[in-house]
Amino acid sequence: MAIISLVNQKGGVSKSTTSVHLAYWLLTQQKQKVLLVDADGQRSSSQWVEGMEDIKISHKVIQSPDDLLEQIPTLAADYDYVIIDGPASLSEATRAILFRSDLAVIPVQPTGVDLRSASDAMRLVKQAQSVRGGLPLAVIFLSRAVKGTNLKKEAIALLSQIKEAKLLKTVVHQKQAIADTSGQSATVWDFSGKPAKDSAREYEQLFKEVLSCL
Repeated sequence: MAIISLVNQKGGVSKSTTSVHLAYWLLTQQKQKVLLVDADGQRSSSQWVEGMEDIKISHKVIQSPDDLLEQIPTLAADYDYVIIDGPASLSEATRAILFRSDLAVIPVQPTGVDLRSASDAMRLVKQAQSVRGGLPLAVIFLSRAVKGTNLKKEAIALLSQIKEAKLLKTVVHQKQAIADTSGQSATVWDFSGKPAKDSAREYEQLFKEVLSCL
């Protein structure tokens, strides 16, 4: 089993979107037994998967720090992967998640605010690592980037300087197809057209990179 968490103190960086797509990919394409834990107060990911008609992703809403610490290990014993959609804050709930995660994935948009929030998230990760003897492992990836922009290039240069976390090579670019998935309780694999196929390819590359870090 492996526990993978999506964490960042800032909302809108694709934590829920990535969590749902990762759980869907593991379940449908890798044939793994997956549990999605929604620890975000907005309950975006749990409501998203509840609306799916053809594919049923096992999910559970757990938001209090004590419940996260106590329940995650027990739940993880019954699954190949537990994917945790973390809250949009660096709260005690985030600390609890990091104390139970094998791998912390930090999505970052190419903006100054997001780059600073990544550093704040890494501070919590390092605290957990110091207590747990190195866990969770930490990786960063660039999300919602626009191809050919200086912002993307500058963000990659800055993120690559964070020594404590590996910057993944795959970049998930901003596409309307991704933006449409939540409202339709779908994933990019459910849509036709080149933009959706391009995004599906990026997600697959990203998730293979993520798993290779475990």
